[in-house]
Amino acid sequence: MQIIQNIDALRLVLKHASVRAFVPTMGNLHDGHLELMRMARQAADARAGGPGAMTVASIFVNRLQFAPHEDFDSYPRTFERDSELLAANGCDVLFAPSEKDLYPETQVFKVHPPAELADILEGAFRPGFFVGVSTVVHKLFNCVQPDIALFGKKDYQQLMVIRRMVQQMALPIDIIGAETRRAANGLALSSRNGYLSHAELAEAVQLSIALKGLAAAVREGNAQGTFNVAAAEEAAMQALRARNWVPDYLTVRRQHDLSPIAGPCTDPLVVLGAAKLGKTRLIDNLEV
Repeated sequence: MQIIQNIDALRLVLKHASVRAFVPTMGNLHDGHLELMRMARQAADARAGGPGAMTVASIFVNRLQFAPHEDFDSYPRTFERDSELLAANGCDVLFAPSEKDLYPETQVFKVHPPAELADILEGAFRPGFFVGVSTVVHKLFNCVQPDIALFGKKDYQQLMVIRRMVQQMALPIDIIGAETRRAANGLALSSRNGYLSHAELAEAVQLSIALKGLAAAVREGNAQGTFNVAAAEEAAMQALRARNWVPDYLTVRRQHDLSPIAGPCTDPLVVLGAAKLGKTRLIDNLEV
């Protein structure tokens, strides 16, 4: 695996690749990231049908998507370990730019996704988050020029924003969403799980359990033809509050645009949640 920091050097290395599959990350990798890398290897080789396929991962902690009070400075940076894991899971090129490499001057041109998709849920609680995400992903796409890019479904809204950006900008990239990887107890794998104490780590699965309960209420309500969505959402949040969580939202949305529902609905749905356990904010979702 080659480790490259400079954009021009990256483009030179990738110049003759017949297919490029890309996994952008902020490092501090877990098995969810590595599964994306393994999927990238398979997708690139299948698309190429022969030699010449190249897989690329990036590690870049993107300041633009962190609010001033968030954990940019303390976000875990585990580059040596991450490099070893990527090399062992099919990565050909690791792009690891510094801030000066990726943002050589103040990034005043930014990608602003539509408010109806980006200013709800995560965007409502983290203003500007999806501007930062969209801007860095678009820039990384310009650097790597991938044919395929892979993202995890755990960041459900982020995946939707990126898919919409690729469509709107007519970028020739196939976006693949991978299922959320979970621990044996059902906890969604996340880089921020490392912030949790031993006791909190055992408790953290309760977010997934609350979402499963909300999903069950959705299925039952749809089957009966009567469904008080607001009451089901509030009950799920109260279940977490009773365990000393601080939920931002647990909600039922349509999969295709994350719009809310008012009652029984035959559209494909997703339940999404975000809540703080101690000082750590966790997110999860389940498709219904």
